[in-house]
Amino acid sequence: MKHPALLSTLLLAVWSLSSPAADRPNILWITSEDNSISWVSCYGSKNAKTPNIDRLAGEGFRYLHCFDNAAVCAPTRSTWITGHYAISIGTQPMRSRYQIPHDKIPYYPDLLRQAGYHVANGGKTDYNIGGRDDKAVWKVNGKFPKRKPGQNFFQIRNIGDSHESRAFPKKAGDVKSDPAKMILHSYHPDLPEMRMTYATYTDAVQRMDAKVGEILQQLKENGNAENTIVVYCSDHGGVLPRSKRFLYSSGTHCPLIVRIPEKWKHFWPAQKPGMTVDRIVSFVDMPKTFLSLAGARVPKGYQGKIFLGDGIEKAPNYHLSFRERADECADTVRGMRDARYAYIKNYMPWAPNGQRLDYMWKMAGAGAWEKHYQAGKCNAITGRFFKPRPSAEFYDTVSDFDNVNNLIDDPQHKAKIAELKQAMRKKQLELFDSGLLPENMRLRRAEANGMTIYEMVRDPKLYPLEKYLDFSDIALSRDPANLNQLVRAMKDPDEGIRYWATCGLFLLEDKAKPAVKTLEAALNDKCSEVQMMAAWAMHRLGFEKKAESTLAEVKNAAKKDKPFLESIHRWMNAVHPSG
Repeated sequence: MKHPALLSTLLLAVWSLSSPAADRPNILWITSEDNSISWVSCYGSKNAKTPNIDRLAGEGFRYLHCFDNAAVCAPTRSTWITGHYAISIGTQPMRSRYQIPHDKIPYYPDLLRQAGYHVANGGKTDYNIGGRDDKAVWKVNGKFPKRKPGQNFFQIRNIGDSHESRAFPKKAGDVKSDPAKMILHSYHPDLPEMRMTYATYTDAVQRMDAKVGEILQQLKENGNAENTIVVYCSDHGGVLPRSKRFLYSSGTHCPLIVRIPEKWKHFWPAQKPGMTVDRIVSFVDMPKTFLSLAGARVPKGYQGKIFLGDGIEKAPNYHLSFRERADECADTVRGMRDARYAYIKNYMPWAPNGQRLDYMWKMAGAGAWEKHYQAGKCNAITGRFFKPRPSAEFYDTVSDFDNVNNLIDDPQHKAKIAELKQAMRKKQLELFDSGLLPENMRLRRAEANGMTIYEMVRDPKLYPLEKYLDFSDIALSRDPANLNQLVRAMKDPDEGIRYWATCGLFLLEDKAKPAVKTLEAALNDKCSEVQMMAAWAMHRLGFEKKAESTLAEVKNAAKKDKPFLESIHRWMNAVHPSG
């Protein structure tokens, strides 16, 4: 933001106009970047103190089970602005900006404006969607309109003080919190650099909390506190390594506090202010809820649930989350959870969580952790971050918020695991989950048919999702009994099935030896993703020269296509993160 002081002045001018005595409230949405509930003291933060957010919770209602869908900023904002899960519209890869059919998917600020609201945004854009300029969403005829006297407002105030970058190294004298007093997550080794990173970020969160207090004071001074519903949440979890970008509780479990004036007492989600709310809220619910509170048109295609106001809908039983490419690191993960238990499916389990992501590694704690691991000093819990993952994980998030005790093979939880697996598959089908093909493969297929990814995945001839779900399950099972089925699938005309078959053979490791000739033939497959997975499978089986020759040919063929070459590097990083 180039002129934050000027923007703040303009936003204050918006508030300074008197609010109408209308039957609909103003809505102020305060967002902070990158902090999970672990950093908010009214949720039990062990390090940061957030008195202003705590005070807001005392005056309002604190939701206990609010979760982000994407665990990172741009896909989350795609979900927010469209009211659609990013995986349903194809915008889940970070910084991809793929096109969507804008005529079919209206942005919620347009609908608020149609309902008579003045809409203003203090820095919350980055929607990761092509075809429309992010800032233009908030403009009319190319200009930011002035609020008319008596006009209701919907306003976003975004606070960047708690962003990941604020955890980057600072001079020791600039850090106020005491590193020695920091309480670390169980998956982090106790290192001086990690403690300093914690302390640096604790300072950042406390600065963020002060900004929340300033915004609330401004609202009060301008006479609009009693006319305005205030919503506070973070934009996802974070921010120390293994939180932001990951589907564990520290990456997705977010604070959500709503303060509702007495005049809209009938909107209260609990008996009185200061109480907590048990309802599961997903971030995809927010656009529908804002539109409903404003009395605006709620599109039938919006995929969330209204969780507040006179249009409230039945609470969901589950929350769906997703992860795909984050900057240069390729991955595909889906998570389904209820208020207590979380099931996570890793579609690229060969890739450790700890793929080196340059931006995350700017935190001193990340690099120190990696060196500690490479020196063989990590234990079973702290070292897991840098190792390949199981195909599935299951956690009791109440007794194990850090999600380090994987209960996927515990017979005691067999029924709950089956329940969440079934719920995940049902939701993936309902949303036309676009992530069952690698990113470049789905993009090639959409472009070849003159479609957006959104349109392509809704054509069962082009994207047979049930078939992909079934076959990915076979591949991820790592069951040698499936070897013949995988070999037969290597001749399937659909490159997506051949891809999953190759992944299945790769995951069988030495048990894939009977399929060496099939893998060798796949080195010449027309699909580069199949070639690469076959090469890595061959490399694992001891055929290093043939594998390396194929990878070199694929990279050489891709030199004229920079985006594709970058995708190859991401794939290589995912399979061989240290190479």
